Amino acid sequence: MSTPTTPKRAHRRRGEGQWALGYREPLNPNERSKKDDNPLNVRDRIENIYAHTGFDGIDPGDLRGRFRWYGLYTQRKPGIDGGRTATLEPEELDDSYFMLRVRIDGGAVTTDQLRVIGELSEQYARDTADITDRQNIQYHWIRIEDMPTIWEKLESAGLTTMEACGDSPRVILGSPVAGIAEDEIIDGTPAIDEIKRRYIGEKEFSNLPRKFKSAISGLPDVAHEVHDIAFVGVEHPEHGPGFDLWVGGGLSTNPMIGQRLGTWVPLDEVPDVWAGVISIFRDYGYRRLRHRARIKFLVKDWGAEKFREVLETEYLKRKLVDGPAPSVPEQPRDHVGVYQQKDGNFYVGAAPIAGRVSGTTLVAVADAAEKVGSRRVRFTPQQKLIVLDVPPSEVDKLRTALAGLGLQTDPSPWRRGVMACTGIEFCKLAIVETKARAANLVATLEDRLKDITNDVTAPISVHINGCPNSCARIQTADIGLKGQIVTDNDGNQVEGFQVHLGGGLGLDAGFGRKLRGHKVTADELPDYVERVVRKYVADREPDERFAQWVARASEDDLK
Repeated sequence: MSTPTTPKRAHRRRGEGQWALGYREPLNPNERSKKDDNPLNVRDRIENIYAHTGFDGIDPGDLRGRFRWYGLYTQRKPGIDGGRTATLEPEELDDSYFMLRVRIDGGAVTTDQLRVIGELSEQYARDTADITDRQNIQYHWIRIEDMPTIWEKLESAGLTTMEACGDSPRVILGSPVAGIAEDEIIDGTPAIDEIKRRYIGEKEFSNLPRKFKSAISGLPDVAHEVHDIAFVGVEHPEHGPGFDLWVGGGLSTNPMIGQRLGTWVPLDEVPDVWAGVISIFRDYGYRRLRHRARIKFLVKDWGAEKFREVLETEYLKRKLVDGPAPSVPEQPRDHVGVYQQKDGNFYVGAAPIAGRVSGTTLVAVADAAEKVGSRRVRFTPQQKLIVLDVPPSEVDKLRTALAGLGLQTDPSPWRRGVMACTGIEFCKLAIVETKARAANLVATLEDRLKDITNDVTAPISVHINGCPNSCARIQTADIGLKGQIVTDNDGNQVEGFQVHLGGGLGLDAGFGRKLRGHKVTADELPDYVERVVRKYVADREPDERFAQWVARASEDDLK
């Protein structure tokens, strides 16, 4: 006689805080903060209260939360080593100064705007200015007392810090050569401008589960594979030039390549489709756990087919046109160098080291551009800058002027390929130094690898990140370096890096190979990079890219 068994109770999955499913009650402190007061309201308090009381009068909920919607983060207090980053309370890490991010959609500024950006750096930010890999400018040493004046000056020049940070639609990346490149399929600038006009600063999208990163480009030059949403130029055989739609890309500790929805979107429909996708994120995005609150997790769980169905049926109320995939470039484009525009003029791309410039430098770039007849400058997603509309007769004059500012237009592959996040100098999340280390690495490699520089036909990208969050896109670099505390040969805890090798976008779209247990101390870094590069040059097959070589190399060759 068999014994009856008690049926198992079905496991009920916990709610993820998705608004569309009825979970409106905040499930963590960040969600509570946004519900208590829309973060866009914080500007009034900054201008009318905190600018007068100073740092000590700032409400903690505003200081470490809502301030971000206007581009403000407290910077790291000097002297706190990376080993203490995860052990201290936020108020112990906070300095009384701020990082301020100027939002520059498409990376496009006029020389007048660039001069204002530079002058504000000189006057209020101790001459600091970094070009980010999202085409923004970041200042440091900003005082809350100066914010009303800074905003007044920025906005009088047509610039803003609104939603440069926070759980909001961040800056929209665009091709730095939009509208001028000879091989551009379509200029995405009108769509970027229209999205910004309609939606940025509107409360409709000011409370998202997490940040939302967008890219719109008629060329594959904006790292579209790792964005929350990306529109990539493509030629439809029947409808002509338009955009291929990607969703759900992202890096950090759970990197994912975006998924194509298989659609063709005409230029004038891009803003509506963008609004539909971000609305899905707002309504269905996971709000319970911050580390799962990016759209990439929703796309992974749903799949591209369901995501497209929801977009069409619930939000757009119409079918999208099926479309082809965009072409894949043989190697990434950084636009460094001299290139002809479709109007016969030239654009000139120059490389600072890891985006580090200064206000003084930016003012001088504006002056140099105007002296050769240009009024337009753009920042790139690789932390570089470009001067547009240079007459053929003025190219050499401009190159000389930029070189005098430390901005090389024919840089070594090491200077050209290096990127770095803010690092421990200012960032409260960082564990190691990055910017100065990038500069030292470039100088060392330029000296040591002179004998093989001509054999490196494409820049070998080296991306240095101060923590696991991958602001410098370490997983998609040839050599990606994730900062952490490591043990040296003498048993000491020192700054170092976990190594990712052979990541890339385009033909090599994928994430770098991690070697089991392999760490490199900061002091060993130049030796390590030199050793790997020499091994690659010696062992590669004809025309073999670094990522291809890494995929077949033995672990011993990569250590």
